[in-house]
Amino acid sequence: MKNIEFPLLDQINFPADLRKINRSELPQLCAELRSFIIDTVSLNGGHFGASLGVVELTAALHYVMNTPYDQLVWDVGHQAYGHKILTGRKNQFHTNRKYKGLSGFPRRNESDYDTFGTGHSSTSISAALGMALAAKHKGQHDKQHIAVIGDGAITAGLAFEALNHAGVSNTNLIVILNDNCMSIDQNVGALKEYLTHLTLSKTYNKIRRKLGKTLDKIPVVGELSKDILNHAKAGLKSAMAEHANFFEALNMRYFGTVDGHDVLKLAEILEDLKAIPGPKLLHVVTTKGKGFLPAEEEKTLWHFPGLFDKVTGEIHKKVSTEPQPPKYQDVFGHTIIELAELNEKIVGITPAMLSGSSLKFMMEKMPGRTFDVGICEQHAVTLSAGFASQGLKAFCNIYSSFMQRGYDQMIHDVVLQRLPVIFCLDRGGLVGEDGATHHGIYDIAYSRCLPDVIISSPMDEAELRNLMYTAQLDKMDRPFIIRYPRGQGMMPDWKRPFEEIEIGTGRVIREGRDIAILSFGHPGNFANEACDQLEKEGISAGLFDMRFVKPLDEKLLHRIFQNYHQLITVEDACQVGGLGTAVVEFMAAHKYHAEVHILGVPDRIIEHGKVDELYKECEYDREGIVAAARACLREKVLTIKLMRHESF
Repeated sequence: MKNIEFPLLDQINFPADLRKINRSELPQLCAELRSFIIDTVSLNGGHFGASLGVVELTAALHYVMNTPYDQLVWDVGHQAYGHKILTGRKNQFHTNRKYKGLSGFPRRNESDYDTFGTGHSSTSISAALGMALAAKHKGQHDKQHIAVIGDGAITAGLAFEALNHAGVSNTNLIVILNDNCMSIDQNVGALKEYLTHLTLSKTYNKIRRKLGKTLDKIPVVGELSKDILNHAKAGLKSAMAEHANFFEALNMRYFGTVDGHDVLKLAEILEDLKAIPGPKLLHVVTTKGKGFLPAEEEKTLWHFPGLFDKVTGEIHKKVSTEPQPPKYQDVFGHTIIELAELNEKIVGITPAMLSGSSLKFMMEKMPGRTFDVGICEQHAVTLSAGFASQGLKAFCNIYSSFMQRGYDQMIHDVVLQRLPVIFCLDRGGLVGEDGATHHGIYDIAYSRCLPDVIISSPMDEAELRNLMYTAQLDKMDRPFIIRYPRGQGMMPDWKRPFEEIEIGTGRVIREGRDIAILSFGHPGNFANEACDQLEKEGISAGLFDMRFVKPLDEKLLHRIFQNYHQLITVEDACQVGGLGTAVVEFMAAHKYHAEVHILGVPDRIIEHGKVDELYKECEYDREGIVAAARACLREKVLTIKLMRHESF
């Protein structure tokens, strides 16, 4: 049965179907596709504004290009919802970002049309160039390769490196710069100003195109004429705009700017670009959230709004009559202001995550001490090292999964120079619906091997505040990592006086007789609930909040191993190289003998879903900890069951 609301879209399951419609019908299709996205995301959630902004571009690309033979790479992937709907996943789109459903980002194992998996920014040009060079190697000279990258993502060093290589590659590569002046927050930096200059240089672009076509028609006779013509073209570019030739200086033929919401014009231009050999850049200007007025007006809010009323634009928020615990990121955001008011040496640095990390509060109150460097994690780390080298207290606030992109700088520029940069790693652990690309589960393993680094994680909001307070004290003279999870904490009354925490000390949450549970970070709260359940079952469990995985609290560990022969470690991170591994290493070094059961993220890729669903899958939620304790104490559990049976 056809959907009367989407008569054209209903006919299209794959791009081959799209190419059958009349070109004049493309605007209607775009209107239906936009409505379909609004309808579905309003009821099911997901990234919103980015996909609305590229509806016309998405339709034009699949209409003109022979996808999936022609390779289309979306940068980050926030904007790929329309792409998914047009490439065989329309009927499954309601499962987007849900457990066992479609990924919120392009995934190679999900569709042949998802040519490259994304989630982190600025990878598209490198990937598409690699594909283009591979096609050249295989003799596929008709094959097109398109990288769609935003004006925020193109600020990253990786994108510049790829452009530099692409200019000398002589490949069928089209880079489409989707310029909407936004990533998640407002874009920053000199490149933003440059792109703004380009979008305003309409006279230059119009004259250049006309004169370029005239020069192309001049007959070429011999090498001398060809050389004269090439010099004329180069002189034209320099003469027409003093600064408007950055991309062409990299040998990328520049076309723009183009209205990204004129689907017919986009289709026409893409047809032309297919016929032009060599690397090219098409500069498209779009509006993030196009077609839904609230999203156009408040772009950051509507990047990921949650569920909302598509008619009124009201975002549905949970309302509670009881005081609720804050998000860890907000505790960080407000605490750093308190500390900065006490310590004038404190500065805050983030790579384009002002809102996501809540450093926006400090930017609003102390703009001269807060630095958003754009999507440039490597620069953020080394910039922080530069601050630290001059005696300032640099709080480098990065998502755990994004910190991976600055790992060399962490080693070379911070650790080897023993500079006291304070890394506040937000989203440490499983993050939920964003899935594998965003899970912050590797930071403990990749940083624990580094010498003279402090690695900590708070069990609650008060500990986060105290760790931040401790890290900025003048006596701290080495790198200090504080990792905390996405989402809410446990303490509505979190704003308590600061207390210094002695480095490398854990704390005893509860004593026990039968088994010891050693936790690191927020999962200690799951463990505490598990201890309550075990106590009801007749099992006495001790709980120890380790707080530091480096240096370990060796005094506490000696006491634990001397009193317990069954241990469970719990962490919101990969099992390999984390707290559990550190405890086993300590046990071996000191020749203790005990059974240690390590709970954490198993050694496999964990996909997307609600955080609670993923904790359960990885078996370190409350029930998982209880089950592990029962398994460790099989004989005791069996004895308790027999005693209860005999009492009846």
